[in-house]
Amino acid sequence: MDRYPMQVEAHRDETLSRWLWIFKWLLLIPHIVVLVVLWVVALVLTLVAYLVVLFTGRYPASIRAYNIGVLRWGWRVGYYGYQALGTDRYPPFTLADVPDYPARLHFDEPVEPPQWLPLVAWLFAIPHLIILGALTSAATWTASNGTDREAAPFSVLTAALLVAGFALLFTGRYPDGLHDLVVGVDRWGLRVTAYLMLLTPRYPPFRLDQGAVELVPGPAPAPDVPVAGAA
Repeated sequence: MDRYPMQVEAHRDETLSRWLWIFKWLLLIPHIVVLVVLWVVALVLTLVAYLVVLFTGRYPASIRAYNIGVLRWGWRVGYYGYQALGTDRYPPFTLADVPDYPARLHFDEPVEPPQWLPLVAWLFAIPHLIILGALTSAATWTASNGTDREAAPFSVLTAALLVAGFALLFTGRYPDGLHDLVVGVDRWGLRVTAYLMLLTPRYPPFRLDQGAVELVPGPAPAPDVPVAGAA
């Protein structure tokens, strides 16, 4: 299994609060306000980067650094909040990497994307977006009460986080397998986002790489060599 050029870390706290997850939406409001502005700027800069790559074949280093910073900030907030509920440590307000934070992103040395990639990256990403939509937010649950109808988004990720939240509330434990599944979905989404931002030209794989860290492929095992004189 080849390692993707962006690695996602997600180290769950050994002990998580039973009830804090219920109120994290309130604590996250300052981050959400800032991230909305940061992502608007990132979108504009990514469009600029698309044009620069298209005409020069080079991705501006300053735009790359900013976009990676926004992606890192968003992942810290998501891991604390309702993308994973994996830590109770409040995320810092910074674009920089935070080495001791439980949620981190690492990028390999930058590789310049092909000049034609900005024309088709969004098209190539559509199959991923369809699957991720189903995993994260595509379905809608509707309830009817007489003349009133209420609708709420419901997905695999939503269901997994609800189960994790209630498990924390009643048992104080976050099931290991559930955390791995949630992180696998998040990791997939982050890879597709990085690809669309042209932070890596490597096409994302169609797979859920689960776990706190991504496994680094090791050398292939040496073939068995018959020993002289062995029966």
